[in-house]
Amino acid sequence: MAKIIGIDLGTTNSCVAYLDGDRPRMIASKEGRRVMPSVVGITDKNERVIGTLAKRQMRLNVENTVFAVKRLMGRKFDDPEVQKVKPYLPYQIAAAQNGDIRVVLREERYSPPEISAMILSKLREYADDHLGEAVREAIVTVPAYFDDAQRQATKDASRIAGLEVKRLVNEPTAAALAYGVEMKEGRKIIVYDLGGGTFDVTVLHVGEGVFEVLSTSGDTFLGGYDFDQRIVEWMIEGFKSEHGVDLCEDPMALQRLTEEAEKAKCDLSSATEVDIQLPFLHTAADGNVLHFQKQLTRAQLEEMTKDLIERTETPCLDALKEAKLRPEEIDEVLLVGGQTRMPKIHEKVSNLFNRAPNASLSPDEVVAFGASLQAGILQGEVKDIILLDVTPLSLNIETQGGVCVPMIERNSTVPTKTSKIFTTVLDNQTSVEIHVLQGESKMASANRSLGKFDLRDIPPAPRGLPEIEVTFAIDSNGIVNVSAVDKATGKAQNILIQPSSGLSEGEIERILKRAEESREEEQKLLELVQVRGRLQSLYYQQKRSYEEFKDLLGSEQRGEMEELFKRADEAVRSGSANDCNALFDEIEEASRLISSATLMKG
Repeated sequence: MAKIIGIDLGTTNSCVAYLDGDRPRMIASKEGRRVMPSVVGITDKNERVIGTLAKRQMRLNVENTVFAVKRLMGRKFDDPEVQKVKPYLPYQIAAAQNGDIRVVLREERYSPPEISAMILSKLREYADDHLGEAVREAIVTVPAYFDDAQRQATKDASRIAGLEVKRLVNEPTAAALAYGVEMKEGRKIIVYDLGGGTFDVTVLHVGEGVFEVLSTSGDTFLGGYDFDQRIVEWMIEGFKSEHGVDLCEDPMALQRLTEEAEKAKCDLSSATEVDIQLPFLHTAADGNVLHFQKQLTRAQLEEMTKDLIERTETPCLDALKEAKLRPEEIDEVLLVGGQTRMPKIHEKVSNLFNRAPNASLSPDEVVAFGASLQAGILQGEVKDIILLDVTPLSLNIETQGGVCVPMIERNSTVPTKTSKIFTTVLDNQTSVEIHVLQGESKMASANRSLGKFDLRDIPPAPRGLPEIEVTFAIDSNGIVNVSAVDKATGKAQNILIQPSSGLSEGEIERILKRAEESREEEQKLLELVQVRGRLQSLYYQQKRSYEEFKDLLGSEQRGEMEELFKRADEAVRSGSANDCNALFDEIEEASRLISSATLMKG
C-alpha cells in the first residue's frame, strides 16, 4: 500500500512527515533540512526556485519572490487585512476579475493556490525520493479557524500539486494528536498555536484513544509575521527620522529589513538585546550611501508587540466559554508554532491558565507529526484512535431583510448534516435564491459569502405555502455542501454552490496543464544538470591525466586534446544535453591516447 504523507503547509515554513511503523518521522531534503521555507521565486531566466534556494536569492530578486502566501489563500484583494500588509510586500499583488488575489511574478499572474501548489510539489518530491515510490495521497493541515473558501483553496493547491487530500486536519488537532497519542487517562488540554501567519486555540478532551475537540477559536491574520512587521516599522521610522528617507519605496532595502527583523526577533528569545547593523542599506538621491545601526532590546520588542500578544487572550477565553470550562479546569497547555518561542508568550500563557505550558516537542514539526499519525489512522496502521473535530464558524442561510438563519452552529462536531424547511415570500414565486454564508453575525452583510444558487421551477402558489427543504452538510475536511429540494415536486434543482470566489474548474485545469509543462521543463533541466555533471567529472579527470602525460604526445595530438577540452569546458557551462553526451563519447575515445602514453611511460 502506498504511503499517505502528512504535510504541514505553513506561512513561514513547511514540512512533511510519514509514519514508520508506529513512529512519525520527518522527511528531510537532500541537504538534510527537515523544515523548508515557504518561499517561491522566479529567476531572470524564468526558472522556478522553491524553499531554501528561493530564500537565498530573495534579496537580489525581491519583486519576484513570494513568501507568506498562506495569508492570501481564499481571500479577496480588497480584504482590509490584505490591504494593511500590501505596502510591506516587496512583490506585487493585483485583483483578479472576480476580486480574488493574483501574485504578479515576471509579468505572469499566479493565484495563491498555485503558489502553494509549488511548495506542496517540492515537499512531495522530498517524500518520493525518501520513500522510493511515487506519493499521491496526503493529509494536509490547515489553521482551525480557516473558513470554507480557505479550505477549498488549500484543496485546490493540493490537487494542482498532484496530491489527493485524504483529509484536511486542523493544525491544533494534529498537534494534540502528536502530543497525546500515549494519553490513557482522560485529560482536558488546550493547544495554543501561534505560527507565522495564523493563531488558533483549541480545547480538547483526550483519553482512551478518543480525541474530542470541544471548541476552537482564533485569528487567521495574527502570527509571527506581524511581530516581524513591528520591528520593520520601528526600523523604517528610525531611518526616516535620521535620514528623511522612507524605505517603503526601496524594495531591496525593505527585504533586508524584513530578514533582519526576523533574525533579531529570534535572537531576542534568548538574548536581552541585539545590535542591528545594516551597512549600505540605501543610496540617497545625492549619492550618499546610508547605513542603519541601532540596538533593540527584548523589553522594546515586548512593548511594541504588546497588543499582538493581548489579541491572543480573547480567542482563548472564547474557546473556554464554548467548551464550558474554566482556566483552572485545563490539565495541560500545549504550545505550537514558532512564535511561541518568545518568552513573553510563555509568560502570557502561564498567567492565563495558571500553569507552565508544555513545549517539549518541536513547535515547527509537531503539526506534521500529527498529520502523519492521522495518515496512519486512515491506513489502519494506528488503531484504537478516534478523532472528533469541529467546525470553527457557523453556517447560515440568508432570509428576507438580509437576516441570517443559522443552519450549523460553530463548534459542531464534524462530519454533520442538518435540514430546515423554508418557504417563498411572494405570491406565485417560481424560484428561490439560496445564499450560503459563514460567520457569527445575525446580518448577512457582516458574514462571509460562500456562494449562491437558485432553486427553479417551483409551482406557482400563494406565498408561504411551498415547502423548500435546505440541507447543509460538512464533511470530515470541514468542506461545506448545500442542497435544496421543493417538497411538492420532489425535484432538486441546481444544488451545487457556485463559488463567489476561488478558482473555477477551468482555471484549475489550465493551472494543472501549466504545472505539468513546468514539471517537464524542470525534469529536462535536471537531466541537463546531470549530463553536464557527468561530462565535467570525466573532463576534469582526463585533463589531469593529460597535464601529467602531455609531453609524451605529439604536437598534433596535444592540439586536438586541448581543443576537445576547450569545447568540453564550454559545454559544461552552456551546452545542450546532446552536445554534452557527444563530447563525453569523444573524451572517452581520446582518453585512449593518454592511456597509451601512460603505458609508454611505464
